[in-house]
Amino acid sequence: MQRSIRGDDRLEAAIAQCIGDHTGTAFTPASEQARSGGSINQALRLTGTDGRHFFIKLNRPEGLGMFQAEARGLEELQRARPLHIPEVIGTGQAGGRSFLVLEDLDLGGRRDGVALGHGIADMHGQTRARFGLDMDNYIGSTPQPNTEHDTWVDFYREERLGFQRKLAAERGAARSLVDAVARLEQDLGGFFSDYRPAPSLLHGDLWSGNWGFLADDRPTLFDPATYYGDREADLAMMELFGHPGQDFFDAYEAVWPIDPGYAVRRTLYNLYHILNHDHLFGGGYGSQAERMIRQLLAELG
Repeated sequence: MQRSIRGDDRLEAAIAQCIGDHTGTAFTPASEQARSGGSINQALRLTGTDGRHFFIKLNRPEGLGMFQAEARGLEELQRARPLHIPEVIGTGQAGGRSFLVLEDLDLGGRRDGVALGHGIADMHGQTRARFGLDMDNYIGSTPQPNTEHDTWVDFYREERLGFQRKLAAERGAARSLVDAVARLEQDLGGFFSDYRPAPSLLHGDLWSGNWGFLADDRPTLFDPATYYGDREADLAMMELFGHPGQDFFDAYEAVWPIDPGYAVRRTLYNLYHILNHDHLFGGGYGSQAERMIRQLLAELG
């Protein structure tokens, strides 16, 4: 059963102190309302006696590192000026639970694929010298290593495909799947013979449940798994579980045209998420991953 903040004196005091320290105004909790937090965290909207309200995520004490990584990712995404990224209020631990406090978003605005396309293109235009990030984070509840690399092929081979292959082997996945991923790692450079991606700022987990529109119709992103990588990885996931619409892609390409090879690499990038879903949920994701790998290897001839 989910536990409340109200009535847990230590947790309530710690969250109120976190809000007061960040905003410069003392906060006294008055009420809470359950919100959707996915399958990993408990989430709620906490309202104070002064009418201010904040979005709270709760987890076990060991979830603090996950919340700190999420906060770091959101702060990095603040560089994307046209997008609204929820403000990070703070993280902490008290009363046997860890917490993350964020700006509470008023979602439900009109869908604007053009604004979203321009915003994502601007985000991807924020680049730096190396691929990765200065800290590891999580994709869902799975650790996501972000050790920095000079080349994208090395990064994607070692920190994405290679890491998922090791997880698969450790949990006793089908040998055929483990061997297929290893084969793809060896041939990975073939997908980049005439394409050199820049280290773009990525959301990292950009399925349709992690973007939306505010009441004033501005596009917003949340729940990131941020790192710097090939922008196509974000675009591919936007087509994996849902689709942002053709108006999104038309607007994106008006800012930054997409390389023709994306049509093939889309499968390569979504393979990472299918492998992760196999790790988290099992079912038919393993066989789906093997089919994707066969398709990719066939492209190389």
